[in-house]
Amino acid sequence: MNASNQINAAVEMQEGAGAQVRRLFPIRHARMNFDPFVLWDHFQLQAGTGFPDHPHRGFEAITYLFNGAMQHRDSLGHDSLVTGGGAQRFTAGRGLVHSEMPVTDPTNGIQLWINLPRQLKMLEPAYQQVDAEAIPEYEIEGGRVRVIVGDNSPLQLHTPIRYLDVLLQDRAAFSEIIPAGSRALVYVVDGIVQVNGHTLEAGFASFLQDEPQLDITAISSARVMVALGAPHGEPIRQHGPFVD
Repeated sequence: MNASNQINAAVEMQEGAGAQVRRLFPIRHARMNFDPFVLWDHFQLQAGTGFPDHPHRGFEAITYLFNGAMQHRDSLGHDSLVTGGGAQRFTAGRGLVHSEMPVTDPTNGIQLWINLPRQLKMLEPAYQQVDAEAIPEYEIEGGRVRVIVGDNSPLQLHTPIRYLDVLLQDRAAFSEIIPAGSRALVYVVDGIVQVNGHTLEAGFASFLQDEPQLDITAISSARVMVALGAPHGEPIRQHGPFVD
């Protein structure tokens, strides 16, 4: 199969209780998912907005904060505070109800949904919080990489993925081998970068399939999110907060 690098823009919309998000997918008539990834929202929450009680089923989700703080409560009895640089993971499995509400103004971050393979859809639901200081990071020339999932990160999923927060100074570069059978997603949070020869601004993403390597160069100081994973190869049937 020929290598491909598709570019898509996130779309501004509201979710929950007045929460402003840039949704990369699913977007009807654009991109519905990127197996094993189901949903990607870059949220920007102000006081009085957020995500009050709502149900989920059939997938796992990671909420990663750039700044601010968010209170998480769920039907499993968890009540935790996630702060800037930290993350939380919930495994919806056979179902749970939770809320995510900002404690500071503004609170910004990414929520990423990862599909559960069919044999794990009815797992018991679970929750994990990881504080900022527990997320491993390493320096590269002209930049820094935080490993949200992968390597020695304590955040655990049932689908093997690699999920990175990459900060680059002007003209700095970052490269990553894409394992055979895997695909990569690069989302630009801030700045301008080149991804495998394509120029992307903030709010745009590159979807790479059948490429052996990911190469990112900052045209200006930039922050990008990188997610790599192998597709399950199963249909993703999303119905609002449920993924069958």
